[in-house]
Amino acid sequence: MPDIQIMPSILAADFGRLAEGCARAEAAGADQIHVDVMDGVFVPNISFGPDVVKMSVAAVQIPQNVHLMVTQPQNHIKAFAEAGSDTIQIHIESKCDVRETLAAIRALGKRPAITLNPETPVESIFECLENRWVDEVLVMSVHPGFGGQKYLSYVEGKVAVIRRMADWVDIAIDGGIDNTTVERAAACGVNLFVAGSYLFKQDDMKPAVSDLRKTAQDNYCKAV
Repeated sequence: MPDIQIMPSILAADFGRLAEGCARAEAAGADQIHVDVMDGVFVPNISFGPDVVKMSVAAVQIPQNVHLMVTQPQNHIKAFAEAGSDTIQIHIESKCDVRETLAAIRALGKRPAITLNPETPVESIFECLENRWVDEVLVMSVHPGFGGQKYLSYVEGKVAVIRRMADWVDIAIDGGIDNTTVERAAACGVNLFVAGSYLFKQDDMKPAVSDLRKTAQDNYCKAV
């Protein structure tokens, strides 16, 4: 079994106290901090830049998992790498040479990852897996751009296909993850769980992180 990891998304944190939110997630037992970057073009919302990654790096010791929801990620990967990102996720739907951009991320010493939206055919990332251009795949279980959306269960079939094809790759899921949906996602082969609203609304985040991890471990790949 690959490592089961919980990655709180600071998109759901108090924007006026982001460093405190990152520290709170680390103290609760989170494995990575998930940073959602939006350019207002690829998705309608605008969020964080490299300085937020720098802030998080200064606030915590755990890795930075950075999700670039931007039209031209090739223009931004260097800045986010220099800010302290550990994993950089780009979208298969973005306007870039995917192979070159993933190779550039790896050349910068970072973990390259590919992301696909709910409606995007899973076959679109097969080349990335067959050639091992990535260390991680992120499957969106909501439409990207806003937090607090409802989990889209139909993406579970894509997760299972990816897991059967590549037992070596980390599979992350992002959107609507809570103490109920984590079980289904884990059963299909997810091992990295992005959770935002569910975690940050807790008075005490630590039991919630522990419960997500245990449920995922208990149900990992049961449906594959």
